[in-house]
Amino acid sequence: MEICYLIAFPDADDGKVPVPEPFKGLKDAPYFQPIDIDLVTLGEETVLIEGHAVQVVRQRYDGRVQMIECHFALKDPFAASVLQERAKIESALQSKFIPTQYRQNGLYEEYTILLVQDASPTPDKWIEKNALALTKFIRSQREVFDKSEIEEILISRTHYSAAELTLVDWEGAVIIAPNDDYQSDIALLKIGNYQLLRYRMLDQSIEIMLDKISETFFKNKRRPRPTRGVIRQIAEHKLEVMIDFERAEQNLLLIGDWYTAKLYEAIQSEFYLKDWKENLKNKLDNLEGIVQTIKDNFSLSLESIWAKIEMLAWALMLIGYIYLTFVDMGLLKK
Repeated sequence: MEICYLIAFPDADDGKVPVPEPFKGLKDAPYFQPIDIDLVTLGEETVLIEGHAVQVVRQRYDGRVQMIECHFALKDPFAASVLQERAKIESALQSKFIPTQYRQNGLYEEYTILLVQDASPTPDKWIEKNALALTKFIRSQREVFDKSEIEEILISRTHYSAAELTLVDWEGAVIIAPNDDYQSDIALLKIGNYQLLRYRMLDQSIEIMLDKISETFFKNKRRPRPTRGVIRQIAEHKLEVMIDFERAEQNLLLIGDWYTAKLYEAIQSEFYLKDWKENLKNKLDNLEGIVQTIKDNFSLSLESIWAKIEMLAWALMLIGYIYLTFVDMGLLKK
């Protein structure tokens, strides 16, 4: 059987924007192509990893994320020894392609897909027959599963025909297609992983901004007074995050035909994309409130400063008036 291993990590372009490519191979050509995602192919190669020839395609999405699609064959992907072999191959691919900083901080996505051509007598019966083995394949870090866990992992299935089925889970998927027609579903799983990583990147950006605000205005005992420059930087960063969020949200509105829409709905559910979206909206709302509070405090600080300047001016005028009064009365000499 063939394994498709996906890796996604942040990777900004170099400022040169090549002509984006269309997504290819989607079943039944959906009414709305995913044109909101700019796709650029960076290269194709075959690399030797742990004695296996791995076909690699590298692409960049929206000039922000590099998506790597790796294909390699395993004789028996359900065998315990082969599971360990697969883990070594995937770990080696991570080390080869993911930059060290993202491997260390975990800001990347990985996803394993089992590609099956022959699932007799039917895809559903084949899944039931190999339920435990498939569960271990998808959740390779665990050895024991109870019946309810197995059912939960194998429940999300989308049928294209009587002989074609795609099973989606948080950590992996199974695509059954007698004619090797895998690429459409792989493309959607890549979009789902890209969307998830984008949300994680946005979440990290918001957290970094909140940490900066906390350090600048609350934690530092000798913190500087709010300035227009600091407030402008925070406001600009917040605007960038909001625009980025709107862009990421729009990318979900891309599916039109019945099968693609149904499969992508399953991907959104299994990847908790709607929960990520709602959580980010709440964080952006909270950030908006914090930034507004800082602006209000800055305005109050300015008003306080001007009030003190005005009081000082009145005091100087009063002193001058008293001085002139004493001079007129002859009590003081000019």
